[in-house]
Amino acid sequence: MGEVVHTSRIKIFKEQGPTRRAIIEGFSEPVYYGVHGGIKKFYKVEPEKEHAATLDHIVAAVGG
Repeated sequence: MGEVVHTSRIKIFKEQGPTRRAIIEGFSEPVYYGVHGGIKKFYKVEPEKEHAATLDHIVAAVGG
C-alpha cells in the first residue's frame, strides 16, 4: 500500500431545512450544500436559498 498523501478534515453543520454548511480545513470560506431544481421538486421542499447538492459536487469531482 502506498503512503497517505492527504487526509480531508471536514466538519458539517445542519443549517435550516436541507441546507448544510461544511467547514473544510485549509479554506477560509465554508461550502454550502442543499437542494435545487429537480432535487427540491423530488423531495417537495422549498429552501430559503438554493445550493448545489452533494451529488453536484460528486459529479464535478469525477468529471474534473
